[in-house]
Amino acid sequence: RVRPAGAAMGSLGRCLARSLPGPRCYGSAPAALQERTLVVAKPDAVQRRLLGDIIQRFERRGFKLVAMKLLQADRRLVDQHYERLRLKPFYPALVTYMTSGPVVAMVWEGYNVVRCSRAMVGDSSAVGTIRGDLSVHMARNVVHASDSVDTAQREIGFWFQRDELVAWDSRDRDNIYG
Repeated sequence: RVRPAGAAMGSLGRCLARSLPGPRCYGSAPAALQERTLVVAKPDAVQRRLLGDIIQRFERRGFKLVAMKLLQADRRLVDQHYERLRLKPFYPALVTYMTSGPVVAMVWEGYNVVRCSRAMVGDSSAVGTIRGDLSVHMARNVVHASDSVDTAQREIGFWFQRDELVAWDSRDRDNIYG
């Protein structure tokens, strides 16, 4: 897609640095420091077959996928998830959009995963972010990511039952250094 001159956020160096794995987002940490976050690939991401690219970006950061499902979100689920936006003038269009086709809900786990996911998702004008690279319109912004640890816990509960979250040990370090 073509962007007008000056539309990119900040310097190219900052954008590239944000898109590369770094110590603030990557790697293992003690279990007590592990977080979980909800990421939802929205209907436009599914329709445009962008799931592989989205998942790959989280995997490259070293985050661990602990739950994923393809579903058609109903009005009740969308109302729960976007409760804080119910009084906004764009809310009816948001509900129509989120129920217009299948979505893929995912739970990612890792050190500082909430803050890092938000940075990775970015906004539609930020080159090097998921939205900046893949969105074609501000209202069709491809992906949702929880904005805080508390919000993530609440949102994960809307989309997943506790027994749908898979606890597993990552063996990357064993495979790389073993």
